[in-house]
Amino acid sequence: MIDWWRLIRGANLLIAAAGVLAGGWIVLGHLAFPKLLVFAAISGLGLGMVGNVVNDLQDADADRINHPGGERPIAAGRISRDTAYFLVWLGLLVGLGGAALVSGTQLLVGIAVLVLMLTYSPALKRTGWPGNVTVAAVAGLPPFYGALSVGRAGAGVVPWALAAWIHLARELVKDLQDEPGDRQAGRRTLPVRLGRPGAVRVTWTICLAFVPWAFALPLWARYGGSYYPIAALASLLVLWAATALRRDRLGRASILLKTAMVVGLVALVLGRTE
Repeated sequence: MIDWWRLIRGANLLIAAAGVLAGGWIVLGHLAFPKLLVFAAISGLGLGMVGNVVNDLQDADADRINHPGGERPIAAGRISRDTAYFLVWLGLLVGLGGAALVSGTQLLVGIAVLVLMLTYSPALKRTGWPGNVTVAAVAGLPPFYGALSVGRAGAGVVPWALAAWIHLARELVKDLQDEPGDRQAGRRTLPVRLGRPGAVRVTWTICLAFVPWAFALPLWARYGGSYYPIAALASLLVLWAATALRRDRLGRASILLKTAMVVGLVALVLGRTE
């Protein structure tokens, strides 16, 4: 079961579902589980599973170079491609079915997300930064997806923007980690195009630029005072990740950015539910 959990990126899926719920709570102003929000969270789990499994199916050859330790089950041969495709179909059923139970608009957004995810590995990933921006926008979408499900999509725009910003930094860190396999596969990622030092500078700059916007956007959206001290902690984690990045500690930088996402979600919810 541990290989299945790794393949679907179980921890990331739980964060995505929490992001959908957070988007709904931001709109509602309190913690609650109305059925439309729950359906949206389930839909997010399914769609996320599709994207993660398809990514590993497409990247199996590169993963054998970038992850020689065997942490990618398809590349290591511990999960068959037939099993992986079963999980893709299951994710499609859950993702689109859950969205359809919310509304037609939710289903259309889910289909659009699905199209972007399915074109990412075979096409967009090869383009470098356009692929990074696309996957960051999709990965940062859960709060907006949750807000949409309870009827106020606009309230999810600021959380979406902030989440996508951190995801963009993390995607660039992952490109630095995956440079050998991406270079062999002919992908024009930033480390391949700019060299490692240039890609580090760009990623470091994106991390630093996050900090002022983490305060400016919620201030503009009139978030409550509880948001700001917790957002300061999330910002410190992002700055810590930037420091780790400059010291070539990419694994630590990636973990710190993921932690900052979770802390940021807490800040956003508390800023609307105090």
